[in-house]
Amino acid sequence: MADKLIIFDTTLRDGEQSPGASMTRDEKVRIARQLERLKVDVIEAGFAAASPGDFESIKAIAAAVREPIICSLSRANDRDISRAAEALEKAQRKRIHTFIATSPLHMEMKLRMSPDQVLEQAIQAVRFARQFTDDVEFSPEDASRSDFDFLCRVIEAVIKEGATTINFADTVGYGVPELYGNTLKRLRETIPNSDKAIWSVHCHNDLGMAVANSLAGVMIGGARQVECTINGLGERAGNTALEEVVMAVRTRKDHFNLDVGIDTTQIVATSKMVSQITGFAVQPNKAIVGANAFAHASGIHQDGILKARNTYEIMRAEDVGWSANKIVLGKLSGRNAFKQRLQELGIALESETEVNAAFARFKDLADKKAEIFDEDIMAVVAEEEHSHDADHYRLVSISQHSETGERSSAVVVMTIGDREKSCIAQGNGAVDAIVNAIESEVKSEAELLLFSINAITAGTQSQGEVTIRLSKAGRIVNGVGADPDIVVASAKAYISALNKLHSKVEKLNPQI
Repeated sequence: MADKLIIFDTTLRDGEQSPGASMTRDEKVRIARQLERLKVDVIEAGFAAASPGDFESIKAIAAAVREPIICSLSRANDRDISRAAEALEKAQRKRIHTFIATSPLHMEMKLRMSPDQVLEQAIQAVRFARQFTDDVEFSPEDASRSDFDFLCRVIEAVIKEGATTINFADTVGYGVPELYGNTLKRLRETIPNSDKAIWSVHCHNDLGMAVANSLAGVMIGGARQVECTINGLGERAGNTALEEVVMAVRTRKDHFNLDVGIDTTQIVATSKMVSQITGFAVQPNKAIVGANAFAHASGIHQDGILKARNTYEIMRAEDVGWSANKIVLGKLSGRNAFKQRLQELGIALESETEVNAAFARFKDLADKKAEIFDEDIMAVVAEEEHSHDADHYRLVSISQHSETGERSSAVVVMTIGDREKSCIAQGNGAVDAIVNAIESEVKSEAELLLFSINAITAGTQSQGEVTIRLSKAGRIVNGVGADPDIVVASAKAYISALNKLHSKVEKLNPQI
C-alpha cells in the first residue's frame, strides 16, 4: 500500500507575503473554496494575530470551507494562540500552527533569548495550543541552520507535549536536497518519540531548490506532509510549488510510491485564479501551469507528438486542467447561464446584487468581444470585487491621443473622495500620459516598481490584464485592471494600486 502524502497549502498565509500580493477577505474565501475543489488536505488560512483583516479572513474561511483542515499560524505565545483559536472556532476541522526560531543566529539576533528560554517557550506554546485542539503543528524556524542536538531537544519536548505535526522549516532556502533529506532522516532516527508525529517539510526557493528539497525530505527523510503554495508564490524567491510536487509524485509514482488526494484537473484553474487575484503573472515556461508547459515548437517534437503523445509528453495537458478552457458564453447568453458558469468555476458571490453587477460587466464585455472564455469571466468577477463604492479613487472616463513623433496626451476623469476631477497631462506614450494625468491630482509620491501586460486569452480581441506595483514608505501593493483596451486597463490597475496604498492596512509578516 502506498502512503498518503498530505498537501498543506499556505498560499493564503506564506504566499500572501510576496510584496504586493495582499488579498481581501472575499478574495481569500474565493481562493479557499477553489483549494477545497482542488482537494488540498490543509489550508493555512492566515496568521490571525497579524491584523484584524487576517483574523476576519480566517474566520470567514473557517465558516465557508468544510472538507480541508483549516489552520492558523501563531507565534509561540498565548496571545497569538488564543487569537488563532478564536478565528478557527467555526472550522469543522482545525489546526493551530505555532513556531519559534531555533537557529543560533535567530535566537541571538532576533529573539534575544537563550536556548533554554526558547525550549521552554516552545513547550508552553504547544501545551497552551492543546487546550483548543488536538491538532497542533510545531515549526522550528530556520531549522536547516539550527544546531542538531538542540533541535532534537526541542522537537522531542514538543512531541511529548502533544504536537502532532513537526515541520522542518528551511526558512531561508539554505538547504541542499541530499543534506536536507538526510538531516530530516537523522532527526527521525535520533528523537525517541519521533514516530508519535507526522513530519512535514517547508522549503523556500532562494537557491531554486524548494521542490527538490521538499521531495528529498519526503524520499530520504520520511516526511509525509509538504507545505507549498500555488504557483510557488511567496516572499523573496517563493515557496515550494504545489503543482510541481503533486505532478512529480503522481507522474513518477514508480519512484515515490505515494498517493495524493489532489484533483489535478483543478490545478490550472486554481493557478489562474491566484494569478489574477494577486497580480503575479505566471511565467510562460513555468512547469505544469505555464502557457508553454505543453507547447511543442520543435518540428521533431511535433512529429513525435503526432505519432505517439508519450514520446515527448510525460503528462497529459487535460490531467492538470488545460482542456477545460473552452468558449462558454457570448453576448446572447442570459443571466442564468452566466450564474451557472460562475458555479462551475467555483465562484460564489455573496448576494444577488453582486451577481447582477458582475453580469452587467459581463454583458458590457460581450458587446466588445464575440467570444467569452473562462478567464474572461474570472477577470470580470475579480474586477467587480476590486471595485467598491467606498474606494477613495474611482475611474469615470478616459480620453487619450497618440501620434507618431508627438507626445501623447490624456484626459482622465475620476472621483477623489466625493469630488469629481478632470486631470490632463502629456507623457512618453499613452500609459505614461494616463499616469501623469492621475498623479497631477493625486500626488501620491509612490514609486512604480512594475508595469506588466498579459493577454487574458488568445486573439486580438483578448482583454489585456495589467499589473502595476507601487511602493511608498516601505509598503508595496499590486493593482490589477482588465479591459479590451490596454490603456483603460492600465488606468484601472493604477487606480486599484492607489486605493490599496490609501487603505493603510498594517499587518505582521512572520517567516517560517
